[in-house]
Amino acid sequence: MTPTTHDPGAEFDRQVSNLVERNYPALAGLSQKEFTAQVTPLRHTAVNAGAAGYEPGTGRVPFLLVVTRQVVPIEQTMPRTTLHGKPKPGFVDHSFEPGALERFVTTKQTELPDQRAYLLLDIDRGEEFCGVVPNDAMATIASRGRTMLTIEEGIALITHFPEILVKNKCFSLGGSRTGDRRVPAIWISQHAPKLGWCWEGNPHTWLGMASAGTRQAAM
Repeated sequence: MTPTTHDPGAEFDRQVSNLVERNYPALAGLSQKEFTAQVTPLRHTAVNAGAAGYEPGTGRVPFLLVVTRQVVPIEQTMPRTTLHGKPKPGFVDHSFEPGALERFVTTKQTELPDQRAYLLLDIDRGEEFCGVVPNDAMATIASRGRTMLTIEEGIALITHFPEILVKNKCFSLGGSRTGDRRVPAIWISQHAPKLGWCWEGNPHTWLGMASAGTRQAAM
């Protein structure tokens, strides 16, 4: 299982090391030192957030270090995910036609505090919405003052906490849309994480809707 800590500074350091181990600096065209220097200012934000430690099995995470597609493309970050304890890399489903991923952008309601890297706070994979029509789930989340996750945030979630993605508790990512009825989602296929999409009006018993409390840039 992912190491747990109630020390947000130590947890932030773990997430940075996790990205370095997955070759994010080279993919971003940076040295390890340059990459670390870019994200390190967020450590102060993480410490000040005072988030509690991660509790395995709850589907909730206090914070995530998110690196956007402006730094490393989705096509390169998704294959660096795995299921917990499994070696097979994640993949982007072929149902995304050529150029489709570029059109799945953050919605007007989803404001990023930084276009390169930031912290996502109070994340919930949203299994309460399994079996709920995605449109209805998104409306409920918005009414609570919470925000849907983007594609990059969903990838960050399973990159830092692979055990979050389990059978019958997968999740949609309503923070990235392309102007049609498709809602991106991450679920399990062929014994690996898969980034695909489902229709906004079609419920699935195994697919919830992930959300978060807020996003914060470096202080």
